[in-house]
Amino acid sequence: MTEYFEVHERDGAARVGELRLTESHTTPALVDDLLEDAGSLWSNSREIPEGDDSKLTVLPHRAFPGGTADEVQESFAVDYPDVDYPSVAVVSSDHVDDHGTDAYAVSDVQSAMGHGAALVETVVNVREEIPTDTALLFSGVATPRNVALLAYVGVDIFDATAAVVKGTEGRYLTTDEAYFLEDLEELPCNCPACQQPREEFTREDCAEHNRNALESELAIVRRRIRDGRLRDYVEGQARHDQWLTAAMRELDDQWGYLEERTPILRDAQISAATEDTLRRVEIQRFADRVTTRYRNRFDNPLVLVPCSATKPYSESQSHRQFHDIIQWRAHLVSMTSPIGVVPQELETTYPAQHYDTVVTGRWSEDEKRFVSEVLRRYLERNEYPEIIAHVPDEGYRDIVERVEDELELDITYTVAEHPTDDESLSNLGTALSGELKYSKREREHNTVRAIADYLLGDGAGDDLFEDIQTTSRYPKIQVRDGDDEQLATMVPQYGTLSFTLEGARRWLESDAPVKRVEIDGFVPHGSVLAPGVVDADEDIRVGDEVIVEGPRAFAVGRAEMFGREMAESTRGIAAEVRHVEEK
Repeated sequence: MTEYFEVHERDGAARVGELRLTESHTTPALVDDLLEDAGSLWSNSREIPEGDDSKLTVLPHRAFPGGTADEVQESFAVDYPDVDYPSVAVVSSDHVDDHGTDAYAVSDVQSAMGHGAALVETVVNVREEIPTDTALLFSGVATPRNVALLAYVGVDIFDATAAVVKGTEGRYLTTDEAYFLEDLEELPCNCPACQQPREEFTREDCAEHNRNALESELAIVRRRIRDGRLRDYVEGQARHDQWLTAAMRELDDQWGYLEERTPILRDAQISAATEDTLRRVEIQRFADRVTTRYRNRFDNPLVLVPCSATKPYSESQSHRQFHDIIQWRAHLVSMTSPIGVVPQELETTYPAQHYDTVVTGRWSEDEKRFVSEVLRRYLERNEYPEIIAHVPDEGYRDIVERVEDELELDITYTVAEHPTDDESLSNLGTALSGELKYSKREREHNTVRAIADYLLGDGAGDDLFEDIQTTSRYPKIQVRDGDDEQLATMVPQYGTLSFTLEGARRWLESDAPVKRVEIDGFVPHGSVLAPGVVDADEDIRVGDEVIVEGPRAFAVGRAEMFGREMAESTRGIAAEVRHVEEK
């Protein structure tokens, strides 16, 4: 745990943090000028340095390169002292301990570079062992091309050694390539080092340019983290080097590591520009919750429809035409890549209304495979008296037919040429002839329960909201009990529920899984800071509704850290409190 590093913004494993030295420094960043190395113990014994608050002091250490035998590392392990200034411990990726320092430098990082699986294993091994509120330092490896991926994986601080060395060797670095200086007819950059004629540009200038390019890329990374859109950037940036693409995909396979750190909601839009988007935590999490937590509560037929560019779907022109025909006589479920399937009750729930995709009318095989798998799992869990597929031929029908064959269903297809042409809409109306409408009350109650299932767990909707009434209009539904006491409000921009104190008490008394933050003996107002947290449920994710309780207070709010981070951190906002009651 640290006094000198604090995380302010999170985007998956990437963080914008603050090195709280004499002068504050925002990370991810270069820290060459901030490091004071006390030296290696391999060559000499070293005195514990005096240190001060202006520098990160690398404590006397023994660095082990990749492949060092376990017995050697154990025999020569360093017992790091407890110091009262900003400090760094040097660890290897397969022998990591919590040394109580503010940052950790990884000694064998060079052996992981160029190999996607090795890089991810290195970062995950270290990150899982060191406290969540400490910084991770990679030395001697950062370049303008790889630093966005390194930050995305979870590295906080870097030096410019690799970039500067390459510059002195005559390698001119950009975010997509490393050029031999002699091959450049002109300088493709406007940084201060490049403000001179090409023939006067020296290797020293090249080293300065490389550092400038690295700092510029880190500024972009910080902005992307703050916007919650680093993954969108990395999906494009990693394409410039095959091993970086491999590392991104290997990280996607580290579900536990990445899912714990990924918010359940955010304002940022997901740009679905590559098939790697299908592997994102937000996409996989939505598909998993829809097929394991969501339960259809309508007795009407199912109508499968294509998605729309407008979000939420119900506000699009095409879906309004569908609704004009359906008239609440069927349950509407939208099919889409990269989300999968979206029941109408969850159309505003993140990320269902927070993505944009490339529209070509052509589906890749990976997209078809993913959506058909989600649809299959959805239909295995939810039974309908009839299934109607009001979908076009381009990809959609192929997906439905695959699932129809796998599950031996009998599905009615109603689209002639296009879902919104007169003949197709007429076919849809005919297919629903004789079906009864469900009421506005039923629709709103089922929406509230479906969102509760999605957020809290299978069955939570019925446990919490069996006997309720709803007021206000969708999508700002207010949930009240039989005594007209407000329990929760639907938040339309995220498709989530915001609980009142009475709703929190009902949640606590129900069988629904509770996300609880235990605090010390104080009454929070506005924010709960991490030092005041005694314990927190490990399944809490950033954005979750949480119950905050301590000896003097009962409150409800929203998590700003994941559960383990709340319990481990010594700085930062753990949760924002909405309502509080003093005991």
